[in-house]
Amino acid sequence: MWGWTTPAGLFRAAALLVSIGSLGSPLPLQAQQDSAVLFRDVRIFDGKNATLSAASNVLIRNRKIEKISTADIAATGQVIDGGGRVLMPGLIDAHWHAMLVRPTPAAALGDVGYNNLLAASEATATLMRGFTTIRDMGGPSFGLKRAIDEGLVAGPRIYPSGAIITITGGHGDFRQLTDLPRTIGGMLSRMELIGGSLVADSPDEVRVRAREQLMQGASQVKLTAGGGVASPFSPLDVSTFTEPELRAAVEAADNWGTYVATHAYTPVAIQRSIAAGVRCIEHGHLMDEASAKLMAEKGIWLSTQPFLDMSMAAALGPSEQDKMRQVVAGTDRVYALAKKYKIKTAFGTDVLFSKALADKQGSMLAALTRWYTPAEALTMATSTNAELLSLSGLRNPYPGKLGVVEEGALADLLLVDGNPLDDIKLVEDPAKNFVVIMKDGRIYKNRLAH
Repeated sequence: MWGWTTPAGLFRAAALLVSIGSLGSPLPLQAQQDSAVLFRDVRIFDGKNATLSAASNVLIRNRKIEKISTADIAATGQVIDGGGRVLMPGLIDAHWHAMLVRPTPAAALGDVGYNNLLAASEATATLMRGFTTIRDMGGPSFGLKRAIDEGLVAGPRIYPSGAIITITGGHGDFRQLTDLPRTIGGMLSRMELIGGSLVADSPDEVRVRAREQLMQGASQVKLTAGGGVASPFSPLDVSTFTEPELRAAVEAADNWGTYVATHAYTPVAIQRSIAAGVRCIEHGHLMDEASAKLMAEKGIWLSTQPFLDMSMAAALGPSEQDKMRQVVAGTDRVYALAKKYKIKTAFGTDVLFSKALADKQGSMLAALTRWYTPAEALTMATSTNAELLSLSGLRNPYPGKLGVVEEGALADLLLVDGNPLDDIKLVEDPAKNFVVIMKDGRIYKNRLAH
């Protein structure tokens, strides 16, 4: 997909305006992190086990969970009386495009300042839906990540990939035919100038583009190994990069201690990625039995999405919608194969070009109960997704445990009015049912403050 860059001063000023407009005037970030918060009388879904704890107390200090006990905990600072509600880890979306949720396809290549304001506003909305971490799989979200980390705008933790790396005519190549022929070493296209995707047609070019993303702070590298839905000149069935080209990216990422994920729907794209050393397959909806078995044998991650209807393609043209129908038709099969072969499976949504669809982020999580129990679905969106994030190794921008409620873990927490293990549909209405949202030990929402 695409994204954009902007001078740091412009983005930070824009982000600050969004933060002030959406949250009022919160306490300074450092002041909130250093003060203790005690959750009293909560039942805990720890992100791993399918049952809740007994009534417990949880102490947060210095951005981490310091103590969990069924006995009283003495602490100064803010006390939140949970009243028996469920405390659980913040949700994680393993396939998100922070810069592409709200603009239309055409507008995404347009005004940089406006589009950054859209992204900052959406980041706050994402956090308010209970998603405290996202893995960004395409688009230069580096500036947005920095603004969030510095407290200039409220939003989730971001694991950025930077620009998608593609080939001429591949998924992610959004140039027009009038932009051809490409001059090797010549001027960059608009989509490349704004940092959304980059064309690389040889191992050497792939190596350079991968290193550029790592230089900017990518926690993982994203390539498109096969055709895609949203790209106008990319048939769904095509395989794109050669194995040596994919391997060049893998070597570059491995040298930086991290990994490559590839967009891949078909068996050829999946198997070629694995042969090159790719560690995570994004989507996989058209995989076959042999591909699933290979992924399981090699310990390859599957990051896939519960696409059940055509709503994800509403902003696209007729040919793109035809491709989306093929993907939707493969959804049941990809989850069936993932379960049959016990593939390590992550949850993501891949929302594009629609605020209305983004508002259904929790509904997509709840849709996993078509194949999994509520506990399995919630575990996937918390501790399992966190395990995938840890593949970034020393390139992990947020060292520490995510996706769990345990002593020493980072304090990304939701207090839920109800038991999501019994009724996962609670996550579909976060405004009503998530009464407290905490990220990094800082409270961003507290409906119990009265």
